[in-house]
Amino acid sequence: MAEVLVITPVKNSIETTLDTARAIAASDVSVRHIIFNDFSTDETKASLEEHKSKIGYELIHIEELTDHPSPNYKLVLQTAQKIALEAGFPLLVIESDVVVKPDTISSLLSQQRKNAKSGLVGSVTVDEAGVVNFPYLKFKGVKQPVIHTQRSLSFCCTLFTLDFLKSYDFMGLDAAKDWYDTFISKKSIELGFENTVLMNAPVWHRPHASRPWKQLKYSNPLKYYFLKFWKGLDKI
Repeated sequence: MAEVLVITPVKNSIETTLDTARAIAASDVSVRHIIFNDFSTDETKASLEEHKSKIGYELIHIEELTDHPSPNYKLVLQTAQKIALEAGFPLLVIESDVVVKPDTISSLLSQQRKNAKSGLVGSVTVDEAGVVNFPYLKFKGVKQPVIHTQRSLSFCCTLFTLDFLKSYDFMGLDAAKDWYDTFISKKSIELGFENTVLMNAPVWHRPHASRPWKQLKYSNPLKYYFLKFWKGLDKI
């Protein structure tokens, strides 16, 4: 029987998405995994459908819920919260550029059970060589296996406890934003919860593989900032 609802928002990047899904399926704990396809190409949609039963995930096409253009992270979180609360599960976001280890999810679940005040529990991100990378460079020098932090957690691989889900309704999320990592991290603390990062349960993160246009930040920064500010992309 599943112990947690795992969600993965997807916008194309099918190869990394399938890597993510296979890793989740290989976890040492039973999960319910839902991929939210956020207006990907027809090719990506077809591939997601093809691999659904082979890997073992559920698939929700955002286009069947709204005509609002991608990104639809707010709707994904709202829909996932409703499903998690109905099932009585904590909610775990694992993004489509992240590869977990077999014991990652069980480590996150174990940590949240140890602390009655737990709000968010995240896994630190590392590169292929195991070195801490974006977006957790701020914790690169940390030696402790587990840290409590007032700083923002990334949703690369982050668990929302059931108590936190019951305490804050995602219907209140600001529609003007695209991403909610910082806001929800702060909201958790504001509501009296504690946020934790597991330095001893790292996940492999390929930064921005789930949103390829953001690679422009490194290859063509002028175009990146044009898209970010003039086009209003990536609002946090």
